Amino acid sequence: MTLTSTDSPDVLVLGGGLVGSAVAYGLAREGARVTVLDEDDGGLRASRGNFGLVWIQGKGYGLSPYARWSRSSATRWPGLAQALQNETGVDVALRQPGGFHFCFNDSELAEREKRLSTLQAELGDYPYQMLDAAEVRARIPQIGPAVIGASYSPMDGHVNPLKLLRGLHAAMQARGVRLVSGERAERIEPQAQGFVVHGKRGTYRAARVVLAAGLGNRALAPFVGLDAPVAPNRGQVLVSERVARFLDYPTLNVRQTDEGSVQFGDSMEEVGFNDFTTTHVLADIARRGVRAFPMLQHVRLLRMWAALRVYSPDGFPIYDQSEAHPGAFVVTCHSGVTLAAAHALRVAPWIMGAPMPDELPHFSARRFEHAGELTPAH
Repeated sequence: MTLTSTDSPDVLVLGGGLVGSAVAYGLAREGARVTVLDEDDGGLRASRGNFGLVWIQGKGYGLSPYARWSRSSATRWPGLAQALQNETGVDVALRQPGGFHFCFNDSELAEREKRLSTLQAELGDYPYQMLDAAEVRARIPQIGPAVIGASYSPMDGHVNPLKLLRGLHAAMQARGVRLVSGERAERIEPQAQGFVVHGKRGTYRAARVVLAAGLGNRALAPFVGLDAPVAPNRGQVLVSERVARFLDYPTLNVRQTDEGSVQFGDSMEEVGFNDFTTTHVLADIARRGVRAFPMLQHVRLLRMWAALRVYSPDGFPIYDQSEAHPGAFVVTCHSGVTLAAAHALRVAPWIMGAPMPDELPHFSARRFEHAGELTPAH
């Protein structure tokens, strides 16, 4: 299948996961004609394996513009969720009651206080509370005795990530976005009037191209003079049977979904492209979950999976437009849920010519040119 110039969209988005779909939906809202190339089920598909948090507290430690960027997305999330429901009927189950990060010893509590107080000093308006065990139990009575305290921030929330992906796909297609499934971009050819993308099944042309292919961005970026030094970071997740409602807040390691099941997670492993589950890591995840909520010790676990996060050398996103080939953009991050509203409502207008959001210059890949060895942020 080769598209003629009359078929060419304004923008080609390479990647149909949460990042690419949010950008494509935003582009369609701006009036652009958009085609999205989405890989087949052999792809890594991080968007189908994440934890579903809209999480702000603690993010940006070491690069405070990331805290501002994340919060700018969280504050826009209610508008995005309402728009998706209005346009598609899909309720993505957004809840933003605030979130808890549990601590099990004094050193964890001290480290948490250091991180959040530093961010508050840098940003000013950065609400959080450090709570002792009694204060945590007053809000979450089911908490176990091993929890000695927690940080709480009203900025946090969660969604159903599979409903979010479904809602974004439905909304973008309702606005005229063409979704080409089972297509993998293999090569990009810059031309005088735009770009030609050579895929496994066909050839596609557009005036602009957005690289939102997750870990695939690393190989695609050099074709258009960009750099996307991303690498995989594995996370594993457990999901239980549905249980009676007991947890009204998201936490970093345990959350109860809108459907009543319980998710356990937050492992981080550098194991290359290995997306298999491992018993010892899943056991650690389950053990920490039961320490927080002993009432879950006999709950039945129904599913487990591993997925690969898209990590830059310092853990923060990469947003760039090519200087050598203007009109080519890279958009990559490991927080596709949290940042979905920013991608749809702030990044998409920039791609179409609006001024660059103030935070984005901090996330150019040029920061890695002389950075030396970097420690990924969490």
